[in-house]
Amino acid sequence: MVEHRRKDLITLLFSLIAIIIINILASHFFTRIDFTAEKRYTLSPITKDILKNLDDNIQITVYLEGDEFPPAFRRLRSSTFDVLADFKAYSGNKLSIDFVNPMAGDQRAQQENYQKLMETGIEPTNLNVTTESGNSQKIIFPAALVTYKGVQIPVKLLQTQKGVDPQEVLNNSIQNLEYAFASTIKKASSGGRQRIGLTEGHGELTDLQLSDAMNSLADWSEVGRVDLGTISFEGLDKLRLLIIAKPDRQFTEAEKYKIDYFVMRGGRVLWAIDQVSAELDSLRGAGEQLAFGKKLNLDDMLFRYGARINYDLIADLNSAQIPLNVGAVAGQPQIQLLPWMFYPIFMPVSTHPLVKNLDGIRSEFPSTIDLIDVKGIRGEVVLASSPYNRKIDVPTMLSLQMVEQEPDPKLFQGAPKAAGVLLEGEFPSVFRNRARPVGVSGAAVIPPVSKPGKMLVIADGDILKNQINASDGSHYPLGFDRYTQEQYANKNFLLNAADYLMDDSGIIGLRNKEIKLRLLDRTKIRAEKTFWQVVNLGLPLIMLIACGIFQHYFRIRKYAR
Repeated sequence: MVEHRRKDLITLLFSLIAIIIINILASHFFTRIDFTAEKRYTLSPITKDILKNLDDNIQITVYLEGDEFPPAFRRLRSSTFDVLADFKAYSGNKLSIDFVNPMAGDQRAQQENYQKLMETGIEPTNLNVTTESGNSQKIIFPAALVTYKGVQIPVKLLQTQKGVDPQEVLNNSIQNLEYAFASTIKKASSGGRQRIGLTEGHGELTDLQLSDAMNSLADWSEVGRVDLGTISFEGLDKLRLLIIAKPDRQFTEAEKYKIDYFVMRGGRVLWAIDQVSAELDSLRGAGEQLAFGKKLNLDDMLFRYGARINYDLIADLNSAQIPLNVGAVAGQPQIQLLPWMFYPIFMPVSTHPLVKNLDGIRSEFPSTIDLIDVKGIRGEVVLASSPYNRKIDVPTMLSLQMVEQEPDPKLFQGAPKAAGVLLEGEFPSVFRNRARPVGVSGAAVIPPVSKPGKMLVIADGDILKNQINASDGSHYPLGFDRYTQEQYANKNFLLNAADYLMDDSGIIGLRNKEIKLRLLDRTKIRAEKTFWQVVNLGLPLIMLIACGIFQHYFRIRKYAR
């Protein structure tokens, strides 16, 4: 008896020592084990490096808190908490998480919170909640706010995709959480804010038309206008990204020389070019307009880099709507929203992380793009029309009466037409073996081939343009259609493009992370509901009764002996 007790004490002592050693090792060596097939709870090495290199505390406030959340949003909240818990673990406890209900308190407090969140760039979502008393509307903010050293950047948690099953939209949003937070934390914690220049001097979009684009980019970078006619080569060296947004007048050879210098030095360019002169405002005034090609003097440069924007227009049956006066009743004009085939909605189908899972992107009078085979350059189509499209060569006469004509489906059939392409590689110099243009001063030398670089070519400048409120001159969010009250993904596309072009760490590749949907078959649930209810309720009772009967007869036989 004493020997058994001694063995038990020794076993207990060794167990306690083992537990203490394991705890000491665990405090010094951190690790996690992910048993899921797609490694949904495993952070990428890029994310871990970002978190380990934080030199100050970072605060993340999540606004997914509240009562009466439907199961889908509770799942999004739970997934957000799981991701951020991993972030906190790898950050060395430099990351603080706070879940807040923005609509808590009385009506005045709710209104103040609502206004503050709107000012930080966090937009609300109107949610339809079903309760025992019926349906009700609830305003929620599926977003978070990252604060680091006084810098605040909002994070959108819920993606939107028209025509996609809500469960899949939710799944895509959950897949995107690591990228959304890792990218935002990197932007907030990066020591020096990278510079973005938007060209001016060629009739480009105005500051007001680019207000939301510039404000969104300014959250994590320095944004300003650049005059290629006056900027020095030293000034170009300080830029990381050059955005050419819908120029209307031609570029000089000296200005093209500076762009080429910028590209050869590894600079990134986002070309948003309208190759055809066509505007809806001109059509409203005159009723018709001649659409003709612009002379921007950029064709040779783009061709050399691997793309050609054609002198044509894409007409697509998958298009946005415009308001038109269709008559008058009692002297009052009757305004009706009608589809305008020259305003295609590009639905990204590419799996490239730049556009993966993005909602439709609204365009105005886009042209087609051809990829040119250039040695050392990889080209990929990232924006394209729907299959129900038609290419119209210019010059051509456009008229608002085209809206009244029923399109012939036979004319709108063909392969999707490219309207946005991504080019990557070592670009050949446009000015190789050419004399320096007149007007170029300075000792800058352009190499024959660029450093590894990237550029995005879009055959529509209006993709970057926000609409203007005619009553007070304020601007709407980029991608918001004031007529239909729909929000398109233009802003997300711009931010993804800037992320991808400016960052070489590959962080945007996190958008390719996939979490498999393992949903129950609703049809099978309805058909077999009663059967499984009986099984789940009846089987445990039968097993309990059987065990009781077995135990009873076992005890009788045991003690009868």
